[in-house]
Amino acid sequence: MHVAYWIVAALLALFYAYAGGKKVVQGQEELRPMMAWVDQVPMPYVRAIGALEILGALGLVLPPLTGIAVGLAVAAAAGLVLVQLGGATLHLLRGEARVIGLNVVLLVLAAVAGWLGTGLL
Repeated sequence: MHVAYWIVAALLALFYAYAGGKKVVQGQEELRPMMAWVDQVPMPYVRAIGALEILGALGLVLPPLTGIAVGLAVAAAAGLVLVQLGGATLHLLRGEARVIGLNVVLLVLAAVAGWLGTGLL
């Protein structure tokens, strides 16, 4: 069970650290080709989403790695589920139902990480 958690958590952490880092560092023009929704969301919100993704990535990895407050890994996974629910909702509101596949996959993986993380407690 621990190996499965680490595989899922590591993949999610890498993805969210990369995606969140891009949102925090890059400007609207640079993000637009990959994320057309940045035109409809104020940049402070985009940056906040990026920061939440980075914190979620750290929360998946650091508590189990250090053995301190391991329950935070489950909370981080739950937070990432909420991030993806928000992302899927935004796409649906924009009439982009066909592009929510990645949101659904990431949501399921975060839910699995949360479930597997309960075995770490």
